[in-house]
Amino acid sequence: MNRRQPFRAPRVNRVPAHLISAILLCVFSPLYASESQRASRPNIVIIYTDDQGYGDAGCYNPNAKFSTPNIDSLAAGGIVFTDGHSADAVCTPSRYALLTGRYCWRTSLKRGVLGAEHPCLIPDHCPTLATMLRDAGYETAMVGKWHLGMDFPGENAATRDWSQPTRDMPLDKGFNRYFGVPASLNYGVLAWFNGRYPITAPARFTAKKPNLRHVDYRIKPPYELTPKQVKAKLKPPVLEVAPDFTDNQCLERFTDEAIRFVNSHTTQNPQQPFFLYLPLTSPHYPVCPLPQFHGQGECGGYGEFMIETDHRIGQLLNALKSAGVMDDTLILFSSDNGPERSWEQRATEFGHSSNGRLRDGKRSIYEGGHRVPFIAHWPGGIKLPGRKSSRLVCQTDYMATIAELLGIQLPESGGGDSVSFAGELLGSPKPRQAPLMHHAANGRLAIRLGRWKLVLPHKKASAELYDLEADLGESHDLGSEFPDDVARLTALATKVVVNGRTTEGPAASNDTGYWSDLSWMKPDAFQAMDASQ
Repeated sequence: MNRRQPFRAPRVNRVPAHLISAILLCVFSPLYASESQRASRPNIVIIYTDDQGYGDAGCYNPNAKFSTPNIDSLAAGGIVFTDGHSADAVCTPSRYALLTGRYCWRTSLKRGVLGAEHPCLIPDHCPTLATMLRDAGYETAMVGKWHLGMDFPGENAATRDWSQPTRDMPLDKGFNRYFGVPASLNYGVLAWFNGRYPITAPARFTAKKPNLRHVDYRIKPPYELTPKQVKAKLKPPVLEVAPDFTDNQCLERFTDEAIRFVNSHTTQNPQQPFFLYLPLTSPHYPVCPLPQFHGQGECGGYGEFMIETDHRIGQLLNALKSAGVMDDTLILFSSDNGPERSWEQRATEFGHSSNGRLRDGKRSIYEGGHRVPFIAHWPGGIKLPGRKSSRLVCQTDYMATIAELLGIQLPESGGGDSVSFAGELLGSPKPRQAPLMHHAANGRLAIRLGRWKLVLPHKKASAELYDLEADLGESHDLGSEFPDDVARLTALATKVVVNGRTTEGPAASNDTGYWSDLSWMKPDAFQAMDASQ
C-alpha cells in the first residue's frame, strides 16, 4: 500500500495582486468585505484535553505539583470559567455533545463509550460545529482523537482492505481535513489516519504492555504478525496496529499537523477564517511522556505528561502568533471529563489533587467527573480579559456561543441543549437561566440550576440534593430539608428529558423511547408526555 503523506493545503497558481483584490471584492464581498467584518469572524480553535482534572492546571490549582505556563497564559489573557463542565463524565458522549450541542444520552448511547469501530454516533443529517462553520465560509480541520465511531473497510482484521476508504468519520461530519487516531489508544484500530486512509496499514497486532512510568500500560513496538502470537505473550484484548505507530508520538504528531495546517492555510488563504478542532490524547492512559520531559515536575509520569501537554499547547500558540492571527482567534480550552482513577494515588504519593476540591473523578455523577478546566481566550474580542467567571457553562454551549458571535441562526434541528455564553465574552454577562444536565458513565443523571444540584434517583439509589455554593465537595445531602426543591428540580429534569431539548423552541425527539436510567419516571408517563408534544 502506498504511504500517504500528512495533509497539506493544495498548491495554487500565482495570480497578480490586483486581480486577487478584484476577485475578492466582486465575488467574496458578502463574506470578507472589510477588516471590521473580518474581525467579527474570528478563527476558532478548540483545544480538548483528555481526562484532565479540574486541579491539573496552575490557573485552577496554585498547589499543583507541575507547571502549566501555556495553559495559564490562556487564562491570564482570557476568561477562566470556574463552573465549567463537560457534558458527560467519559469521552465519547462528551465529544458528541461538544460537536452537536446536544446531550449524548438522547442518542442510543446511554452508558459508557464506543470502541474504534462502530457506526458514527453523529448521523450525517445532524448539524455540527464543523458543518455550521463550513457553511459559514470557514475552512474546517480536525487533528487528534475522534472516538465517535468509524466504518473501516472490511468486517474485521482478517478482511481489511486498507486501499478502500474509511467512511462515517470526520470528513463526513463537516471537516474538510482530518489527521488523527480513531479512538482512545486502548481500542484498535491504531494508526495515523490522514483523511480516509491510514498512512501505514494497521496490519500488525498487539495488546497492552507494562508502563514503567505510571500505573497503566503502553502501546509500543515490537508488534506481532498474528493475534495468536499476541495471545501467547500478552493479555487480550488484541489490538490492530500499524507498524509505525507508537503511543508517545501522539502529542508531537498532532501538534505538528495542527501547526502545519495553520501555517499553510494562513499563507495561502489569509482572508478565509478557519476552524481547528484539536482533541489531544493526554493525559488519558497510556501516560507516556517523551524522554525529554522525564524528571520534570513533582508528580511522577503524570506530571511529566501534563508538562508535555502544556508544551505542545505552547507550540500551537506560538504558531498562531507567528502567523499573525492570534488576536483574531477565539481559543476554547477544556477537557472531556475529570481525571482517571489514579487521581487517588497521586493525592497520596505526590500531594497533588487532580480533582481539586471536588468529589470523585472520571465516570462519576459528582463534580469531579465533569467540572473541568474551561477557558476562553480571544485577544481581539474578549472584554476585560484576565478575569474569572462563575457563570455556569457547558461544552454543549460552544455551538450557540459561536453561532451568536457570528450572527448565525441555529436550525431547529441543531444545538437544542446549547446555551450561548457570548455575552460573558463580550462584556455583557447574564446569568444562565436554563438548567444543565449532568450524566455519569453508569447512566445516572443530575440536574443543575443555580446553586442547586439534584442527583436524580437511579435504580436503588435515592435522590441527593446539594448546595454547591456552600458545599462544593458534595458532602451534605439536603434532600430531606428541602423537599420542595427536590420536587421542582425533578419536574424540570423530566421536562428537559422528554422535550428533547433544553432551550426554547419546538419539542424535539430523543433517538429512543424510555430507558431504564430514568428511574424517577414511569415508562407510561414518559410516553404520555412525549405523545403530548
